[in-house]
Amino acid sequence: MGIEGRDKQKIMEAGALALSGQLGVTVQRLRKAYNLSLSELSQQSGVAKSIISQIERNETNPTLATIWRLAQALDVSIERVLQTTADDPFLEKTSKAETPILVSDDGKCRLAIIGWIKTVEWLQCYEFSADSGGVLESEAHQRGSVESLSVREGELEVEVAGAKSSVKAGETLRYRCDRPHIIRNRGVAPARATMVCIMKAAAME
Repeated sequence: MGIEGRDKQKIMEAGALALSGQLGVTVQRLRKAYNLSLSELSQQSGVAKSIISQIERNETNPTLATIWRLAQALDVSIERVLQTTADDPFLEKTSKAETPILVSDDGKCRLAIIGWIKTVEWLQCYEFSADSGGVLESEAHQRGSVESLSVREGELEVEVAGAKSSVKAGETLRYRCDRPHIIRNRGVAPARATMVCIMKAAAME
């Protein structure tokens, strides 16, 4: 199981919950700054004209994928598209009940998505927990991606392309995650860790 495929789609859809109410105003301002009509922005982004119009009027909650396409078409970073004003304080809290949880196929591993939903395309952060015997199998992320696993409790084993390494409480293991990789809890006690995945896009900014 990884953050690709259906799990990634779930996260992108959940991104709508985190969007600022200023998104529509920001998109409209940037579109007009580039002297683009709704039709022209639609052609460049691949987002339907009617959807862009609804976004600008704050009549819809677009997915992160839609915002990403608009940001690419407007040639600006997604942070700018989502930004309100530079002087506004930023405080955003997610409750435990609102934190999305992904579960491994064997039901013994859990990934709580604690990273900012708006940065999922280049930075992903999780609280990882695994019961004894738990196995998390992940698909390859985009080429050049690196994962960092900091164990807080217990001991985990990471396997990447046949190479294996164990990591204990207080230790951090970094490894390429642009190929299938597996995390196992071979111990008798539960294990907990913080996982950060840095996608290639982040290194290219």
